[in-house]
Amino acid sequence: MSKPEKIAWLPAPEDKNYPAALSYLSLLYPEAEAARLVARLRKAKLVEFKAKDIFRASQLSLLGISNSHVKLTQKKIRKSIHLSPLLLVRDPANGKVVIADGYHRLCAIYQTHEDIWIHCKIV
Repeated sequence: MSKPEKIAWLPAPEDKNYPAALSYLSLLYPEAEAARLVARLRKAKLVEFKAKDIFRASQLSLLGISNSHVKLTQKKIRKSIHLSPLLLVRDPANGKVVIADGYHRLCAIYQTHEDIWIHCKIV
């Protein structure tokens, strides 16, 4: 991997990220619990974790550059277009972190450099 690039971040997740997180979380949790988690995410403060640590905690596999969303996000990174912070949920029952929104952004950033600090909200 090359030298870490600086990622441009929006000051907060975009409004569209919360319904996307709710849609995904509704697959994993009862609807009321998913809605409660999203409400908590809206109020959570921004924090940072390294890309490699989020990947390890999520136990997900890395999407390749052939993925159109990853490719688009990498173009945004090169053009210094601000990215939306990730939305994460701790799942202690399964010993992992759920990426409620931002999986493609995480993959694109990780492929840039695994040690890049990622802005996110976590509950």
